[in-house]
Amino acid sequence: MTQQGDMKTFMKGASILTISAIIVKLLSAVYRVPFQNLVGDKGFYIYQQVYPFVGIFIVWTSYGFAVAVSKLLAGSTKVEESKALMRVAFSYLLILSLLFFVVLTVFAPFFARLMGDPSLSPLLRAGAYIVLVMPALAVLKGSFQSKGQMIPVAVSGVGEQAFRVAVILIGTWLAVRTGASLYTAGEVAIWGAVVGEIVGVVILALYFQNAFKGPFAKVDTWRIVKELTVVSVSISASSLILLLFQLVDSFTIYNILLSSGFVADRAMEMKGVYDRGQPLVQLGILVASTLALAIVPLIAHHTTKQGGRGAVPFVRLTFRIAVLFGWAAAAGLALVLPYVNEMLFETRNGSLALILFSLQIFWLSLILPLTAILQGAGKVKVPTLFLLGGLGVKIIANLLLIPLWDITGAAIAGNIGFATTSLGLVLYFKQVWPIQLAPRRFYGWVLVATALMATVILPWMLVADGMLFDELPSRIGATLIAFTSVTAGAVVFLFIIMKSRIMTEKEWYLLPFGKRLATLQLRLHNRKR
Repeated sequence: MTQQGDMKTFMKGASILTISAIIVKLLSAVYRVPFQNLVGDKGFYIYQQVYPFVGIFIVWTSYGFAVAVSKLLAGSTKVEESKALMRVAFSYLLILSLLFFVVLTVFAPFFARLMGDPSLSPLLRAGAYIVLVMPALAVLKGSFQSKGQMIPVAVSGVGEQAFRVAVILIGTWLAVRTGASLYTAGEVAIWGAVVGEIVGVVILALYFQNAFKGPFAKVDTWRIVKELTVVSVSISASSLILLLFQLVDSFTIYNILLSSGFVADRAMEMKGVYDRGQPLVQLGILVASTLALAIVPLIAHHTTKQGGRGAVPFVRLTFRIAVLFGWAAAAGLALVLPYVNEMLFETRNGSLALILFSLQIFWLSLILPLTAILQGAGKVKVPTLFLLGGLGVKIIANLLLIPLWDITGAAIAGNIGFATTSLGLVLYFKQVWPIQLAPRRFYGWVLVATALMATVILPWMLVADGMLFDELPSRIGATLIAFTSVTAGAVVFLFIIMKSRIMTEKEWYLLPFGKRLATLQLRLHNRKR
């Protein structure tokens, strides 16, 4: 096959993975809204306290470890060697999974007490079963990815998430309907995640045959284990950072609220209100996540050409799109947050904390693509250190700010942690690529678009809330205000950006689904295509 044919196949596979990843991320974020509506803030607190434990292992293995396996297999030229690599990878991950399972099962009461809520122990033990599925899932995914066979991976990911969401919502509804406790409902939700992972493995297994049959070559087991560990951790670091921040919150927020004088039920509800921000941020960073999947393969391909200079246009484009859509999503959501809060979660409780929480979208929109670009250029260690540094800042800031401003302090702490990581990544990025990422004119027009967006929707929300929709049921009124404000804000923001032409039509075309935006911009400037 020619180099052009290889690139075409590669980009087709990347596109398939991108589309499936968008679906998976949407499902992952959206199901939390009906789940919270079923169990309330206290039930949401229960689920969110435990989920980071299993989520971290899932992301590391199903994403980072799978990529590490695919890289090793892609560099193997013999069938016997590939089988040996897969056997070592499976055995290594199986040992880690069994170890993690034993630790989480035996020490579940200990972890629950550290979080300040011994009743979480059964949920932790239920979540431990997820890790037993991960060796097969990670190795099978890695095998398909190494061959460029992305359809099985995509089908598995979507099927896994769909079954997970269905089991969680149906199981939780039945638990609530039958009068079960909120802790039981949370345990059912965790078991839904287990079922989802099993379905993912079954789908991949149906595509896969003769994985471990036949002769094996001799390989350097220690070298493989070392490479799998380093590559998987560095590759998944940026995806893990949000879960690690959640894990810090699980151990700190509730405990600090209790020590600050809040009664247990009130502290649980406050943590549940704070956790409403998680699905909002997940949806907000969808563009950044998509960029990391769609644009970064182009950058990785072009870094090998012209001393890496061939990747510069894509690097600049990725940065500007991350800033543009990350800031638009963060600022836009912050402006309409009280109404979105009530629309999705029934009340406007904790809106100030959630406004600040939503600003994390901007920092994450920088962190995800920048980390992925650096990884594509072979820079993995330094970005990982910056991510860990931001996590350390988050821990310290939580301890200092939650006693002062409860969950609002936790939201501020998250911004400080992510901002620290973002600043470090940008400075290091400039060392790797000493180029101007965006002209001053770009930042100026983004700020102008934001100001005009606020000028349009703030008066509209005040009038609509006070006069137009005041006779409607509160939640319906909030829904109408949220939708109309988001629509108006998006139109105004995009109109200013397109009139300023800080993004060219050619650049819009390079983005997933960017053809329509390019066409609109051409029409605005009265130019023929």
